[in-house]
Amino acid sequence: MGGGAGGEFLPLVAMVVVQVVYAGMNIIAKLAMDDGMDPLILVAYRQLLAAFALSPLAYFLERKTRPKITKKILFQIYLCSIFGASLNQIFYYIGLKNSTATISCALGNVLPAITFVLAVLFGLESVGIKSRPGQAKVLGTILCVGGAMLLSFYHGHTISIGKSGIKWKFTHTTSSQNSKGSFFSGSFLLLISNILRALWFILQAKMGKEFSAPYTSTALMCFMASIQCFLIAAWSQHKASKWSLASRIKLVATLYAGIISSALAFCLMSWTILKKGPLYASVFTPLLLIIVALLSWALLNEQLYIGTAIGSFLIVVGLYVVLWGKNKESKVTNCAEEEPKATSDQEQPKLQGVELI
Repeated sequence: MGGGAGGEFLPLVAMVVVQVVYAGMNIIAKLAMDDGMDPLILVAYRQLLAAFALSPLAYFLERKTRPKITKKILFQIYLCSIFGASLNQIFYYIGLKNSTATISCALGNVLPAITFVLAVLFGLESVGIKSRPGQAKVLGTILCVGGAMLLSFYHGHTISIGKSGIKWKFTHTTSSQNSKGSFFSGSFLLLISNILRALWFILQAKMGKEFSAPYTSTALMCFMASIQCFLIAAWSQHKASKWSLASRIKLVATLYAGIISSALAFCLMSWTILKKGPLYASVFTPLLLIIVALLSWALLNEQLYIGTAIGSFLIVVGLYVVLWGKNKESKVTNCAEEEPKATSDQEQPKLQGVELI
């Protein structure tokens, strides 16, 4: 009984920790960039530290089970590094710099809908518009896209919830920088980041069927991405002072992004997906939005707008509608696959006994 309770409780704790870690990353990265850290340099440092942090795990956990790394696998990892680590992260952090942490997290909930649309376009998934799960996925996608558009183009009046009264020394530059940022361009770049991340999911799923060593592939992906990002950042920023981590918030953001947000969060999420499946992990995504909204109000003194609140609500509702459709569709597919298997097992009991031996 205790083991069963632990089996249910530990994945829950792991996913809550992951969302708290990601929330902290959004807040700390926003503060570091408002303090003058270049987004390209932050991404370069993050990928390099993540590669070093994941390499020991890849070696010790997968050295006996790791498939052979072929040229085809390396090329697939290289593509994943471009879409999933380099371009995705670059667009995300530049978008975060020019918007708010709350908006960046709200738009992150559009990801399942974007992934569904791209999967349909690439022929990897059917819409099934005549079935209830198919209709749910289409409706959820429309709600997500509508919420994202509302959040991006409409602010409306501010929602008066007062000030937290918390004084944090790192927030002294945030408000002035936010007023100068282009919220429209920031939201647009965040949407592009989600599209690139969805492409990465599709590439990763294809590669995972041939190379089932997630720690190794991720470590290699981060290493390749670090080279790409360092070259891009070096071309963009020639001054050595821009690369300095003398500022405490820049150093904290770099270490947190590479070790905590990348390596630790990846391990926890991979373990949870292994135990409970990808749908279980996706359900916790809106929790990130709630945590970041509270932290942004308490620590960054961010204002909450009507458009942001309504858009975020539509996105979260759309997310759960898409997930419901996916869950129902998976159950139907699993039942359809189990029926022939059960029939085959009944028809060939002797063969089954031989296989077990």
